[in-house]
Amino acid sequence: MSTPSKIGPNSIIQTVAALETTYGKKKSEAMLRKIGQGYLVGNLPKEMVEEAKFHSLVIALQKEIGDTATSGILKESGERTARYLLKVRIPGIFQQLVKLLPPRPAFRLFLFAISKNAWTFAGSGEFSYTMNRPPEITVKVTFPSHQVVGNFYLGTFTALLQELVNPTTKIKPDIRKENGNIRCHYRCEI
Repeated sequence: MSTPSKIGPNSIIQTVAALETTYGKKKSEAMLRKIGQGYLVGNLPKEMVEEAKFHSLVIALQKEIGDTATSGILKESGERTARYLLKVRIPGIFQQLVKLLPPRPAFRLFLFAISKNAWTFAGSGEFSYTMNRPPEITVKVTFPSHQVVGNFYLGTFTALLQELVNPTTKIKPDIRKENGNIRCHYRCEI
């Protein structure tokens, strides 16, 4: 039997933070308890977590508050995760180097670096990118989840690319079920 895939704790930490920003702490805690995620109240993860925990939170939220509200929560969660990565995980010298480059080489260098640690957010899924015109990013979610999960990656990539590659970057998402997986395809106008 294989070991369950793990992802970074910010997937959960920042989703709970986004939930609290939207609904307030008391209402968010009550909601987490109601949807079977009460173990997170006052007990957020501090290290890598099994991807199943993130996806069960996504599915439970989607059932409780619907696609639109969950999409917003997850997009904000991704943006918060990007801010965390910029502050704590992506070395300042690398950030400075990427910002000096024109957008296409910056995109290439940044996504190449991201691909080396993609397991920390893709879990059992897959991550890839192309240098098409426009460049594209794809995350294939193989763990059973709902399509709204693609908004987490959308928020993360948008915030990171706007900060490091080009502040006017826009991403057009195409998130769909495909062969039992969720294919999150992002066309990046850099």
